[in-house]
Amino acid sequence: MAPRRFAVLLLPALCAGFRSPSFARKLPRLPKAETATAEATPATTEKVKLVEGFGVGIRRDVKARLPFYKSDIKDGVSVKSVSALLYLFFACLAPAVAFGSVQGATTKGAIGAVEYVASTAICGVVYALASAQPLTIIGSTGPVLAFTSVLYGLSTKLGVPFLPLYAWTGLWSSLYLFLGALFSTSNGVTLLTRFTDEIFSNLISTIFVYEAARDVVFGALLNPSMAASEAFAVAATACTTFGSATWLAARRGAESLKRGVRNFLADFAPAIGICLGILAGGWCGARAGVPLQKLAMPATFSTTSGRPWLVPLGALPVKYRWLASLPALMVAVLLFFDQNITVRIVNAESNKLKKPVGYHQDLLVVSLLAAGCSVVGFPWLVAATVRSINHVRANSVYEDVIQEGDCESSLEFVGCKEQRVTGLAIHAAIGGALLFGRKTLARTPKAALMGLFLYLGTSALKGNQMFARSTELLGGPLVDLDALDASQSKAKDRPWAAVPRNVTRGFTLLQIGLLASMMLLKNSPLGVGFPIIIAALGPLRSLMLKTKLVKPEEMALLDQD
Repeated sequence: MAPRRFAVLLLPALCAGFRSPSFARKLPRLPKAETATAEATPATTEKVKLVEGFGVGIRRDVKARLPFYKSDIKDGVSVKSVSALLYLFFACLAPAVAFGSVQGATTKGAIGAVEYVASTAICGVVYALASAQPLTIIGSTGPVLAFTSVLYGLSTKLGVPFLPLYAWTGLWSSLYLFLGALFSTSNGVTLLTRFTDEIFSNLISTIFVYEAARDVVFGALLNPSMAASEAFAVAATACTTFGSATWLAARRGAESLKRGVRNFLADFAPAIGICLGILAGGWCGARAGVPLQKLAMPATFSTTSGRPWLVPLGALPVKYRWLASLPALMVAVLLFFDQNITVRIVNAESNKLKKPVGYHQDLLVVSLLAAGCSVVGFPWLVAATVRSINHVRANSVYEDVIQEGDCESSLEFVGCKEQRVTGLAIHAAIGGALLFGRKTLARTPKAALMGLFLYLGTSALKGNQMFARSTELLGGPLVDLDALDASQSKAKDRPWAAVPRNVTRGFTLLQIGLLASMMLLKNSPLGVGFPIIIAALGPLRSLMLKTKLVKPEEMALLDQD
């Protein structure tokens, strides 16, 4: 369905769901970058300028974050870091190989799996060492892949070589991001709220779930060219990984187990799930009599097409070097919002981080990495939402807490281990695997990694209020909303319970409509304009208040951080 027709059909539902008053803007908390004490918190209510003087924001970020560098290493030496490494090694490697395989097909081998895995390893190590928020995982993303495919089509139409055009586009976008970091444009994150964060987070989670479902359902179960026994083996392998990881992760709250045992099972749940999936894949493949499709690792460490590593920048005519600045602007907008929204989600107050944030320092690192990737024909990497959320989850700390007036203890999230070790180790291991472990990894069933994709996408939805409201909306009569609204124990998890139900429905329908529009646009020939919708989410929220569709006090509950 065309986006325009979708909007027309959705409009009556939205208008029926909303109501009223005057405009009143709610600013989210802003970064507290000037403090460098151990008691530093990631946010403050002080208002800052959207643009600052040359290098002011970067200097402030470095000054605030540098005193914590030693503790970033010390805090990463723990058993929890081992479980995070085992889990996120595959969680970061699998998307790189998957996206690289797709990009290799769309660019005729100009940028393929080797470039994606190498870029993930190198950029991941640099980002873990140099960024202000090391819990953020940098990686390949679907929107960037789609944009690169559009750029390849543009080079074909113009009759110019793709890689030089790609390199010049990347250099221009790197310059835009570099200037943005120098003049503190990431202060614009103060205009973003949970409204934007959750639409974007749901988009990335949906992509992961869709890719896993497409591979298992349409690639196997509904594939007429695949034998029934082989299709069953694929589904069983994926379900083993997903099901066992999900079940073990839920054991953290199992009162029948000792605290140490349940924490171990929950921390290592994804890693155990992958191992069980690999074993299931081997057994099912043997029973089916057909070996399952394996992870497509490159046979040798060389570029996908055999080209030289350095891109010949001079091969692009001068006029096209200047024209490359136009698509580069769209790339810069995409990377800017992708980076800042993801880091903002990581820095959310609900994650209870204690160390200072540094949006400008992070953007500076991304801009320099984009320049380096451009000249060697590597994909542009940016903060990866789902992997970053799962990295935070893997470093989460829980304790048994006895609430006042209660006799029994309950498991409570108390914070995260804010450290650089896991990010560094994960990407160093990926680099080692590319150099020395290609044959071993090539034995991993692809179906097991699709189960991991499904786990990544669904686990990132935990605590997502838009997803919770959508579930209630789509659940209809199956959800007893009156009972939920009356439950005081749910008040913290359901702040929208105090909002009139028709307003909540309208607000949720709008978010679902925007999410669907972004999915449609991303996969259309107009995908190059995808960043525009992301940039428009903040102003759209303000418009809801200006046009009196939502009261300020209702927005405060629906969109609170």
